[in-house]
Amino acid sequence: MIRHLHPAAWWLWALALAAGASMTTNPVLLAAHVGVLVAVVLARRDGSPWGRAFRLYAVLGVVIVLVRLVLHALVGLKFGDIPLLPLPEAHLPSWAAGIQLGGTVYLEGALGAGLEGARLATMILAIGAANALASPKRLLKVFPAALHEIGAALVVAVTVAPQLAGSVQRVARARQLRGEPALRLKGFRSIAMPVLQDTLDRSLALAAAMDGRGYGRRPESTNGRATGALTLLGLLGSCVGIYGLLDTTSPAALGLPTLVVGLVLCVAGLWSGGRSVPRTIYRRDPWSAPEWLTIACGAAALVAMLVTVRRDPAALGMPLAPLGLPALPVLPLAGLALAAVPAVATPVPPLVSARRAPREVAA
Repeated sequence: MIRHLHPAAWWLWALALAAGASMTTNPVLLAAHVGVLVAVVLARRDGSPWGRAFRLYAVLGVVIVLVRLVLHALVGLKFGDIPLLPLPEAHLPSWAAGIQLGGTVYLEGALGAGLEGARLATMILAIGAANALASPKRLLKVFPAALHEIGAALVVAVTVAPQLAGSVQRVARARQLRGEPALRLKGFRSIAMPVLQDTLDRSLALAAAMDGRGYGRRPESTNGRATGALTLLGLLGSCVGIYGLLDTTSPAALGLPTLVVGLVLCVAGLWSGGRSVPRTIYRRDPWSAPEWLTIACGAAALVAMLVTVRRDPAALGMPLAPLGLPALPVLPLAGLALAAVPAVATPVPPLVSARRAPREVAA
């Protein structure tokens, strides 16, 4: 089947992987997360600008790891037995206890800092995968009507990176056609202004198109007070319910029942607010078996991580004191293997299928 998968399915799948990556510093599991994300993106992204922006998130992840290592070397707490990099140490007054400027960097401490950075980088890479697989503009159609303005702002925000990537590619292609040398650090000044101008022009065009289609406008609402009251009561109930679940000494009625009532009131508030936003959709994205399969695969990876946190939390970390080899937990790896199934079990995007057709005919 040739069609776009529902954008909400890709986002839920990616958020599940991001949540799973936030629970571990095991390098094997982090590498497995990255492998699954890269494999699915390469198999199911299309040729749109947001699909090509995935590499920017990968570069950002590498930068995060390097910055984390540099901060550990400069102001991090040094620990370990294997010296790695001797640095001069600056002595601080007593009120700055816990902060160490410089000092010898040990292998164990540097490895721990790098894995902490890798965990954050993997989470950002998961968000980049969702942005590469699902068009933010298509995601705006499935936003609740009551959150229409927030959805429009989010769409404009997440399209900055794809537009920037597209601008860089267009400027680089124009330089090649003019016979100018390839992009280097020295030529940054010559491309910064054209890229900035092109990105700004595209952003202004997007804003004008959204304004012309009525985004951000809504008629006078007759149920504004009811919507506000339902939403406020729902948020208060959710806060009280979460507190009741976390506090074991509180009455049982303040836990799950209050949380459920709060969530129901929040949904009622969203429904009431959405009634005042007239919105039409020309062609709705279908939701069928591939969407449920994608969400189930992402949920399987997250559930596997949650079960491992309960049963064997040490397997999700890296042994640093003393330094040892990371564990190979079977259950999380099996869940991540299931998370890679959408790479072959989901519909092929139209642009990708159009590129494959000439190759098959030529063969």
